[in-house]
Amino acid sequence: MRKSLKKIQRKAAVFDIDGTLFRSSLLIEITEALVQERAFPPQVRNVYWRAYKNWHERKGSYDDYIGAVIKAFEKNIKGVRHGDFLQIAKKVVASDQNRVYRYTRDLLKKLRSKNYYLLAISNSPREIVEGFCKKLGFHKVYGRIYEVGKGKKFTGKVNYAELITDKSKILQRAVEKEHLTLRNSIGVGDTENDVPFLKMVEKPICFNPNKRLYQYAKRAGWQIVVERKDMIYKI
Repeated sequence: MRKSLKKIQRKAAVFDIDGTLFRSSLLIEITEALVQERAFPPQVRNVYWRAYKNWHERKGSYDDYIGAVIKAFEKNIKGVRHGDFLQIAKKVVASDQNRVYRYTRDLLKKLRSKNYYLLAISNSPREIVEGFCKKLGFHKVYGRIYEVGKGKKFTGKVNYAELITDKSKILQRAVEKEHLTLRNSIGVGDTENDVPFLKMVEKPICFNPNKRLYQYAKRAGWQIVVERKDMIYKI
């Protein structure tokens, strides 16, 4: 009888996308594009304009701004045709595909050459995350899933919301399903929401972290990397 061969486990590398690899938020860009293409009414901008202005002028937080964009998106996505959404998402990806940070872009390329299993996790809509990550060589992509119902239109509901909000659960699921190992694993995140999955990997990297993640990373002794203009600082 032949002895069964043990499957070799691939090392895992998990990336947050918005603000970590992509130099903006895919959700922000698709929301703006939906307004420009008239899939969303123009007054949608009123929902997040003040929060954007406050953040832009350093009077308010980015969390308030992105929270307002999420509110605007989820309030208006109901009734939009899925096919129209896909076409608009393709335009955004084509326009912004190379709008990435050098540090994370080069790290991704290095890990790909070392045969890491590359996992992307984002709270932006899955369709645009998949389009953006495809050319970057990710093996698996997770994004927020908005339900599509009759007439192939969005219903406004979010499926598996409890899963996408906890990236550690997604990483654990990928490890089990894809037969990965967390030995020598790497994770890259930029906010305190990424702490649960960063705690799971052997080498957590906090890239351009917000204040709460920075404070946590300093206490935990995690690597902090900042990319500003043409300089990359490792703290």
